[in-house]
Amino acid sequence: MKIKTKTLVTLSIFTAIALVLSYVEALLPPIWSAVPGIKIGLPNIIIVFVLYRFSLKHAVAVSLVRILLNSLLFGNAVTLMYSLAGALLSLAVMALLKRIDRFSMVGVSVLGGVFHNLGQILVAMLVLETAEIGYYMIILGITGTVAGVLVGLLGSLVLKYTAKVKF
Repeated sequence: MKIKTKTLVTLSIFTAIALVLSYVEALLPPIWSAVPGIKIGLPNIIIVFVLYRFSLKHAVAVSLVRILLNSLLFGNAVTLMYSLAGALLSLAVMALLKRIDRFSMVGVSVLGGVFHNLGQILVAMLVLETAEIGYYMIILGITGTVAGVLVGLLGSLVLKYTAKVKF
């Protein structure tokens, strides 16, 4: 795949922004301390934006590089495994929904957030060798929906305000 230098630099900047948002999110106190692991998904603002403004392959590249760097800098192999599972399932669903063009960016983001959580739960079920952790999906479905709305709205704003910018 041949990529223009300008596009490569632009996507690198978006990757850096997503990485900074990951770090900022890690610094924030837990949203709901009774339920571990719930996050807003701030880096996904960038991923949804790149999906809509550029393409699926660019969104996948930004997402994968961000996850790899985040795991190397702030996480470990376990965080890498969970993040990859969530991101890949989420991106697949968002790309499909965007392609059928029946959902707004917010709707695509909501389902992306829910499927991100589902991907992580499926990995947890395999790692922990228990299906009971699947019940956690009830709470994560609700929080993923709320986070997906927020991410979708912010992604829409970024898309709107950068519409005239040539990348």
